[in-house]
Amino acid sequence: MKKNILTVLAGILLASAVQGQDKPTAAMYEQASETSGLVVQYTNDARAVNYFYGATAGGYRSLANSPDQRDRMMALNREYLQKLANTEYNTISVDGQVDYILLKRKIEETQNVLTKEAALYKEIEKYLPFAPTLFNYEKLRRRGATMNGQEVAAQFNQVSKDLEKVKAEVAAGGKIAEAKANFTADMIASLKGRLKNFYDFYNGYDPLFTWWVPTTYKKLDEQLTEYEKLIRSKSDAKPSDDGSGIGGLPIGREELNRQLKVEMVAYTPEELIRLADQEFAWCEAEIIKASREMGFGDNWKAAQEKVKNSYVPAGTQPELIIKLYNDAQEFIKAHQLINIPPIADETWGMQMMSPERQLVSPFFLGGRDILISYPTNTMEHEHKMMSMRGNNPYFSRGTVQHELVPGHHLQFYMNSRYRSYRREAFSTPFSTEGWTLYWELLLYEKGFAKTPEERIGMLFWRMHRCARITFSLKYHLGEWTPQQCVDYLVDRVGHEYSNAHAEVKRSFEGGYPPLYQLAYLVGGLQLFSIKNEFVESGKMSFADFHDKVIKLNHMPMEMIRASLLNKPIPKDYTPNWKFYTFKK
Repeated sequence: MKKNILTVLAGILLASAVQGQDKPTAAMYEQASETSGLVVQYTNDARAVNYFYGATAGGYRSLANSPDQRDRMMALNREYLQKLANTEYNTISVDGQVDYILLKRKIEETQNVLTKEAALYKEIEKYLPFAPTLFNYEKLRRRGATMNGQEVAAQFNQVSKDLEKVKAEVAAGGKIAEAKANFTADMIASLKGRLKNFYDFYNGYDPLFTWWVPTTYKKLDEQLTEYEKLIRSKSDAKPSDDGSGIGGLPIGREELNRQLKVEMVAYTPEELIRLADQEFAWCEAEIIKASREMGFGDNWKAAQEKVKNSYVPAGTQPELIIKLYNDAQEFIKAHQLINIPPIADETWGMQMMSPERQLVSPFFLGGRDILISYPTNTMEHEHKMMSMRGNNPYFSRGTVQHELVPGHHLQFYMNSRYRSYRREAFSTPFSTEGWTLYWELLLYEKGFAKTPEERIGMLFWRMHRCARITFSLKYHLGEWTPQQCVDYLVDRVGHEYSNAHAEVKRSFEGGYPPLYQLAYLVGGLQLFSIKNEFVESGKMSFADFHDKVIKLNHMPMEMIRASLLNKPIPKDYTPNWKFYTFKK
């Protein structure tokens, strides 16, 4: 089976090679493992199931799981777990073992989430007595069943009555546990979307449906909207009264530990906070050295203030980005750190970030392009100044390459071309953000920041990533409020207040997983440890190491290390790698 997969892929690669240019190399064949076929099949089967059972018309938006969607997905998971169980694990390569372990981990975690969701659905069914009727109509619509318009109208009319009855009971009742309220409201929104999907399919096409149903549908649609609002208003969530105006839902120590285990990080939240404190202390010692060189003594915040006020005039930020990008590329090439494909270097672009988006993303963002965060004419004066000061040339020195090359742009370019099946299946912020943060650490170590101002600029971001670990974990442990997180960024890191507020709001309200913000520095330190193991020991050159790592594509750093070690992995492998040394 392995030979067949590799032979087919090799043929595709050879056929697509440009004549007279790149000669096929061994690296061009590193596209699959014995179990990568299962990864591809599962990813696409899961997508097919969720599209069929959960997408709105046109597939533009997914909806909360219906019971039959959840049941079908759980059955699919059991099917693939059995396929994995039938694999002759000890006969496959390390790369195949990595894919096996990661696919099994992904399916088991998905199954765990669906099992909990099924239990929660049973608890909130009393709020949705009308749901089976609407779910059934959606089921009939999928295969275009013939509808009796008068019968549908009568059913919708009954659903409206049932809904009004339960709505009155909810209105007269007490508060609903936050998790239940959120889940119930999401299910109502899902039912509303599925109902629209059903209605749009028949209305205007089926004459009797079009005559009988529209009035009852419109009424029911409005009732669902009102009911969703009522349920959300009944949540017993206690918004923080700390004055920040930032919401969110702390997940607690038990769930933090579980998610860290899923991400293959063998540390507790408390250990990671200790790591952040130790790294922050190192940064503070470094920034004091730079402050002294600038003539500010140990008052590094005064030195940082001078750096902030080095901002470029409005309208000239793109010019600065080009300069900083070129500086980084020249440095990387001079130190032979990585081989950058010409097309990757050629095809990154720029976009301007809207004022609205800057409220939650006050700094550069990136991917294929770099999104420039800098004031526009509609901002108030204070916000303009804070944005300019926060995006000064020295602060931006470490972030332009983070977003472009060899950061997210190169990452996207390479992940689209090497082991691309891993990008969706095994994506993790510890890899996505860890790779880019690692380059900030490496460039600093190599001397990319030559002047004290440049060192302060790059250290600002390193301190910021330390702070992200601390404030996100303390928030989710229930120890800090959002305002305390904002104050920490301002007081300890030196953020402009509006930028700090936006960072915290983004962290807790922006749809990011709870571990996302700490994944930057933790993932970066993980890869830095792997670099020390393979490059500093003389086993690999920097260029070879980085080429190998980025072509492995997205997955937990512990599995990247396992791939490079190329030693058989136990089938029942559990995370155990300690990548960080604590001082006594």
